Amino acid sequence: MSHAYHRQLVYTVKDKCRVCYTCVRECPVKAIKIIKSQAEVINERCIGCGNCVKVCSQGAKYSLRSVDEVNALLKSEKKIAACIAPSFPAEFTEIPDHRLLVGMIRELGFDYVVEVSFGADMVAKEYEKKIRNNSGQGQISSDCPAIVYFIRHYHPDLVGNLSPIASPMLAMTRIMKKKYGDDLQVVFIGPCFAKKAESEEVDEVLTFRELREMFQQNNISWENSKPTEFDPPASGKGAIFPVSRGLYFTANSTEAIPEEQVVVAEGRVNFKEAVREYEEGFIRNKHLMLLCCDGCIMGPGTSPGGKRFARSAAVGEYVTKKLASMDKKQWEEEVAEFSNLDYSQDFSPEDRRFEIPSEDKILEALHAMGKFKPEDHLNCGTCGYDTCVEHAIAIVKNLAETEMCLPYTIEKLHDSIKNLNVSNEKLAKARQALKQSEKLAHMGQLSAGIAHELNNPLGVITMYSNILIDESPVDDPVRDDLKLIAEQAERCKKIVSGLLNFARKNQVNLSETDVVKFLRHSIDSILKPDNIEVLLESRISNPQARLDIDQMMQVLTNLEKNAVEAMPKGGKLTLGVEGDEQELRFIVSDTGTGISKEHMEKIFTPFFTTKEMGKGTGLGLALIYGIVKMHKGKIHVDSNNDPGSGQTGTTFTITLPRV
Repeated sequence: MSHAYHRQLVYTVKDKCRVCYTCVRECPVKAIKIIKSQAEVINERCIGCGNCVKVCSQGAKYSLRSVDEVNALLKSEKKIAACIAPSFPAEFTEIPDHRLLVGMIRELGFDYVVEVSFGADMVAKEYEKKIRNNSGQGQISSDCPAIVYFIRHYHPDLVGNLSPIASPMLAMTRIMKKKYGDDLQVVFIGPCFAKKAESEEVDEVLTFRELREMFQQNNISWENSKPTEFDPPASGKGAIFPVSRGLYFTANSTEAIPEEQVVVAEGRVNFKEAVREYEEGFIRNKHLMLLCCDGCIMGPGTSPGGKRFARSAAVGEYVTKKLASMDKKQWEEEVAEFSNLDYSQDFSPEDRRFEIPSEDKILEALHAMGKFKPEDHLNCGTCGYDTCVEHAIAIVKNLAETEMCLPYTIEKLHDSIKNLNVSNEKLAKARQALKQSEKLAHMGQLSAGIAHELNNPLGVITMYSNILIDESPVDDPVRDDLKLIAEQAERCKKIVSGLLNFARKNQVNLSETDVVKFLRHSIDSILKPDNIEVLLESRISNPQARLDIDQMMQVLTNLEKNAVEAMPKGGKLTLGVEGDEQELRFIVSDTGTGISKEHMEKIFTPFFTTKEMGKGTGLGLALIYGIVKMHKGKIHVDSNNDPGSGQTGTTFTITLPRV
């Protein structure tokens, strides 16, 4: 008779979605599509279970709302019946008497208020007939619309195994129209919004939460409500229908159905497992009584935060009182009155399964997530999918993104942080190099000016002091003083010469050079004590490079002299050259006293020296720095001057482009 029709049941507020993937994990059919980390419900794949709405802590999912439509219906001239689901005692636990709730519903404008549990009584009798007449082939219950959608869309071959029996809601709708006329408008009120798309036979569907909203809109509360009883027909044992195993208890009214003939499964994991085993033939002779929720008392249309067992107890207490006070004779008469109604329902398959992608496509998606070996498949479930392969399939089908994989995202984040640290380190070195270059440029200009001004008076002092020495008698005591003046003037002249060299180094004259021979020649150009061991290490396949021979010889000999002076008690001086086709590196390393941390930033500053007065000008390393930069190269220093570490010394690494 009645066929399910399709309505969009769940909507997404994109701005509220917070990339938790909880809805993906809780959706039994993965009807969620992730677009730029935002979860959207795919209407064509949705079965209306409402899990995504229940678990979304941010309120990013909401269900189809029917309050306005029901309010418009109540303002019409038509007769309207409110059919309330048997799970109502679990929802309205704060109301001390069910008659107060009935009075509140009437106050909204409903003409009739009835319990759907009478429809459950009638449906249960149909199930009892089916089970007792079992011919060895079990059936699947059809009272839960989400289960029906699941079978029709994802196990279409099992549609013929669905019990062709209407749900209690549809059964009660047909009963009410027979009793009060076909013009009667029926509004179902219950815990499930999958009911909103179950059948066109019902005019509107409200959830319990929507009913509470209507009470609030109209300032209706149980404290000022007039208690009234439900309209007939009155229900019986069907009131237990919404709790765990409720259908079995209701259908087994004569206790003629052995429990081993029935498999009861509830919740998103259990019902899927039961269907799978049924399809594979393991329990094909059993009758499956399935609910998508953990009992209707925990449906998505109920208020959040309810306790499952407390709700179950509330229904149990209501049913106990109801059965103790019911007029059994009247109930039997009403059952007989409506026994000849058609309680059947037809179902048609509507296959919405997607084709499994090729293995190559799946592997490509797995590789994109860094999963190349079986041990890379953690199957942690944080993406919302049970396995990495399922996640990869969803990626291929454009339902998921690689970033949903938490291990992959964390590893990618670590790589980004590592690369960022490397970039920051390079940036810091570049800033330091720029700062040093600017400092050297200013010092070069200053040095040139100083050298120019000092050259002339120094020349005069040197010339006249030498003249006086030549003119003074050999035994004259003044002669020694004049020699000292001439020596110091000569020293000043060398300092000025160094300043001019520092200021005028603005070009290089490159020539083809064998760098191994060049390095060996540099050590021959300095004086080294016998207590200094020199090692020459070549780790280069192509020794040819273009250098300014004179300037680079000055660089190496200065570094080698400094290394020797840093090892007054002897040590080891290591000279190395290495590189590739793009660049080469000269390495000068000693086991000397090292450079203190507070001096490291100053070592290339002109006139800075740690040597004794008169032993150094402080221009050597500044000159080296300038020459290296003119070669478009880099110079790096590592040093340790902590004797407690057991190893001291300094290593200069000069990196130059080959061309």
